[in-house]
Amino acid sequence: MTASHGRDIHTRAAATPPGELVARLRAAGCVFAEEEARVLVTSARSPAELTALLAARIEGVPLEHVVGWVSFCGLRIHVRRGVFVPRRRTEALAREAIASVRPGAVVLDLCCGCGALGAAVRAAVPDVELHAADIDPPAVACTRQNIGDGRAYCGDLYAPLPGSLRGRVDVLVANAPYVPSGSIALMPPEAREHEPLAALDGGPDGLDLQRRVIAGAGDWLAPGGRLLIETSERQASGTAAEFVRHGLTPRIVHSAEHDGTVVAGTPSR
Repeated sequence: MTASHGRDIHTRAAATPPGELVARLRAAGCVFAEEEARVLVTSARSPAELTALLAARIEGVPLEHVVGWVSFCGLRIHVRRGVFVPRRRTEALAREAIASVRPGAVVLDLCCGCGALGAAVRAAVPDVELHAADIDPPAVACTRQNIGDGRAYCGDLYAPLPGSLRGRVDVLVANAPYVPSGSIALMPPEAREHEPLAALDGGPDGLDLQRRVIAGAGDWLAPGGRLLIETSERQASGTAAEFVRHGLTPRIVHSAEHDGTVVAGTPSR
């Protein structure tokens, strides 16, 4: 953003005083009202658009859907309404993936959502062959905007991938849904009312999709390849047990900074 553009933003925002923005957001239940007000102001191109963005946020639309982007690993990631919004805790998974990647590696972002993980890996290690897949067509459309010349496929887990990837993936990263079905109703309305159920519901114990990812990983990983899956601290032992069951040696990593938990593993053979 140029300095002149920044001045234009503040001129446009003057139509709605910052104090009023914060007060209205706080009255609507926005815990981080000051931060959200700044995001709305910098995203609006006119006073009328600022008014519209504020109204949508007050109605309960997630801030990221309102402005069309989310900050992830220092990147501005495009999202659209109805698409899963990557959480800050998933930056822990991104960091583990980045640490595992070398130039020229083949990277697969499975259950990619808007492609934030793949985009973060590509930004840190530009010289990778990046592939991504998700079952949700709008999410895949966002991914194609976020991963440059990486390849994105739409379908159920491994089903849409080209056969040429078999046995070639050096780093397979997956943020498969892991919320137990019975806990969906306890999630914040922003998630359960504005994100696809398929991106949240992990089955009775939350591990159904993870089991499928882990079971199929061996066919796609290259020799010495790594599988990395986000999970919860409570579910990590169950995720790790699935790694062992399918011939992978697991390691559980918890990031206090991001409050994120990752299970990473390589084939035992």
